[in-house]
Amino acid sequence: MCGIFAYLNYRVPRTRKEIFETLVKGLQRLEYRGYDSAGIAVDGPQKDDNNNNMCLIKKKGKVKALDEELCKKDFLDLEEVFETHFGIAHTRWATHGEPSPVNSHPHRSDKNNEFVVIHNGIITNYKELRKYLTSKGYEFESETDTEVIPKLIKYVYDNRECENVSFSTLVERVIQQLEGAFALVFKSTHFPGQAVATRRGSPLLIGVRSQFELSTEEIPIQYNNAPGSTPQTTPSNDNAGVAGHLPDGVQVRNRQNRKDSAVALHSVGDGKAAEYYFASDASAIIEHTNKVIYLEDNDIAALSEGRLSLHRLNRVAGEEPMRAIQTLQMELQQIMKGNFKAFMQKEIFEQPESVFNTMRGRICFDTNTVILGGLKDHLKEIKRCRRLIMIGCGTSFHAGVATRQILEELTELPVMVELASDFLDRNTPVFRDDVCFFISQSGETADTLMALRYCKEHGALTVGVTNTVGSSICRETACGVHINAGPEIGVASTKAYTSQFVSLVMFALMMSEDRLSLQKRRLEIINGLQVLPGLIKEVLALDEKIKSIADELYQQRSLLVMGRGFNYATCLEGALKIKEITYMHSEGILAGELKHGPLALVDKLMPVIMVIMRDACYTKCHNALHQVTARQGRPIIICCRNDPEIAQNAYRTIELPQTVDCLQGILSVVPLQLLSFHLAVLRGYDVDCPRNLAKSVTVE
Repeated sequence: MCGIFAYLNYRVPRTRKEIFETLVKGLQRLEYRGYDSAGIAVDGPQKDDNNNNMCLIKKKGKVKALDEELCKKDFLDLEEVFETHFGIAHTRWATHGEPSPVNSHPHRSDKNNEFVVIHNGIITNYKELRKYLTSKGYEFESETDTEVIPKLIKYVYDNRECENVSFSTLVERVIQQLEGAFALVFKSTHFPGQAVATRRGSPLLIGVRSQFELSTEEIPIQYNNAPGSTPQTTPSNDNAGVAGHLPDGVQVRNRQNRKDSAVALHSVGDGKAAEYYFASDASAIIEHTNKVIYLEDNDIAALSEGRLSLHRLNRVAGEEPMRAIQTLQMELQQIMKGNFKAFMQKEIFEQPESVFNTMRGRICFDTNTVILGGLKDHLKEIKRCRRLIMIGCGTSFHAGVATRQILEELTELPVMVELASDFLDRNTPVFRDDVCFFISQSGETADTLMALRYCKEHGALTVGVTNTVGSSICRETACGVHINAGPEIGVASTKAYTSQFVSLVMFALMMSEDRLSLQKRRLEIINGLQVLPGLIKEVLALDEKIKSIADELYQQRSLLVMGRGFNYATCLEGALKIKEITYMHSEGILAGELKHGPLALVDKLMPVIMVIMRDACYTKCHNALHQVTARQGRPIIICCRNDPEIAQNAYRTIELPQTVDCLQGILSVVPLQLLSFHLAVLRGYDVDCPRNLAKSVTVE
C-alpha cells in the first residue's frame, strides 16, 4: 500500500514536461498497490536567482487526475530544461486522515517547502512527536502520521550546531526518533539536486541508469562506528520521546557529520551523467533500467553531485559491508495488460505458464525427483523438526490451508496453519525445533514479517515462500522457495495462489522422497503435476460458461461457497476473491459445518456454490448437497466431468477435468477466480484496484 517513486537526473538535460511524464508514469506503474490520492514535488520557477524553489501538487483520486492537474499549472514552464533535478511522487492509501489533497503526500515542513518527504509505512509514535513539535511552535496542516517527519527534520535543521551539516546526517538524526515502519525519500530546498532515502520495514529500491559502464557492481557501506571513525558522544537519553519528551538539542548536537559522497557509486569518472530512480518495487523502474540496489532496514542512501553513497549508523557483527547492484530479469511486457481487459484477467489466464514456471527445473519427471534449491542445504534440519508452522495472511494463508493435508500426509509431521496477525496476538509458543514457513506474494506483508522476526527470536528455522526476489521476507529468512509466478499486478491474487500451492506440494514431495511406503502416492502426485498446466487450460476454456453464470448472479447481494476436505481452502479463497473485487458479501463454508448454523441462510433466493469433487469427501459433500436442495436451494456445482448424479441435483454445473485429489483445488479455484472477475466487470467496478485494498500490505 502506498507507492513511492522519485527521479533524479544528473547532467542529463530534461524538460519539466519530461520530468512530469517520468514521475506520472512511475506512479501509474504502482497503481496496482492501491491508493486514494496522489502528489508530486518538483523544483518551481526560479526565485532570488536560485533554483531552489519547490512546488507541491497534490490531488485526491487517480493518478490521471493528478496528471490533468499538472497541465493546468500555468506558472510552470513545461519547456524549462534542467541539467540536474530531483522530483518525488507518491500514491497514498489513507490510514490517518481521510483522502484529501492536504492529507496527500508529499508532506512539507513549512509553507516555504524547505523539506518535503514521501512515506510508505506507519509511524507509531507520531502523537508524541506531534505534541512535542507543536509545543515548539511548528504548525500542522494534515491529520497524517507522516507530517511529523518533515517537521522534525526542519526542527533538527533549525537547531543544528554547525552550518555545513549534510542532508543524510539530518535524516539519520530524524529516523532515530521514529518508531514503526517506513520507506522515506526526502527533498529539500537547502540541498538542491540532492536526494536522501531510507527504509525500515517497508520496501525501497534504487535503479541506476547511465550511458557509461558502472564503475562497480557493489557499493561499500559507511558506518559511524567503523574503525577509524570519530566516536559518538550521544547522550544516553537521545532516543527519549516515548512519553513525548525530546530533550532540547539532543538530536542536533555531539554528532558526527558525514560528507555524503565520500564513498560513492558513480559513473566512470567524476561528474559523469547518470539517472537514478527510487521506487517501492521494480515494476516502476524496469522500463528505465534493470540495474537496481535493494535497500536494507536502516540503510541511508544519499545522492549528491550525481554520486550515490550508502550509510548505516552501526555495523552489526557478521554483516556484509557491501550492497550488490542486482540485474532485474523482469521485462516490461510482463507487467503490461496485452489484449486483456484487466491485469487480474491476464494473470488468471497466465496460470498454465506460471504453474509450469514454478515447477521448471525443480521436478524431474523422468526420475520422479524434486529438488528445491533454496531448501536442499537445510533439508536434514527440516526433517528433524517436530512440527511445521505455515504463516500467512489472506490468500497466502489459504495456500497453507490448501496444502496442510498433503503436507501432513507426506511429511508425517503435525502442521499448523496460522493467520500472521492472530499468531502474534496470541504470543504463540515457538520452539527451536520448529520450522516456520512465511508465505507472502510480495514478501513485504507487515504482519507476516513481524511473525518472522518473532519466530527468529525464538530460535526456529525460518523459510520464505515469496514471489519477489530481494523482498524483506526473502532476505530475512534462513532459506526459502521463490515461486516464480512472475509479476502480479492485480490486487486480488490469482496466479501467486496457485504457484504457492504448487510450491508447498513440491516441498512435501521432496520431504518424502526417501520413504518407501509413500512412493506410490508420490508418483501419483508427480504425474498429476506433469499434466497440470494442460488441465488448467481446459478449465480456462470454460470462461464463457462462467460468464453466463455471472450474468445471473451479479445483482445478488450475498453468496455462499461450500466444500470440504482438499477443497475447503478453495471455498475460502473463492469467497475472498468475490469479496475483494465485487464488494458482494460472500462466505466460504466448511460443508461439514452446514447444520451448525449456515443452513439457516439457505433458501431459494440465496446463491450457493458447492465444490463437490470425486475424492474421499465425495459422499459427505453429497449429503450436504441434499440438505441444500431440501431447503429449496439452487446450487451451482463445481464438479468432475461425467457425474450425472451430481448434475441432476444442480441448478447449474461447472464440470472440470479430474486430477489427483490434493491438486484438484488448483483446478477448482480457477472458475471462482473467473466468476469474481466477471461479477466485478458486470457490477462496474475497477477489477485491478478494489476500494480500500492494497497489493502489498505494509502496515498493520
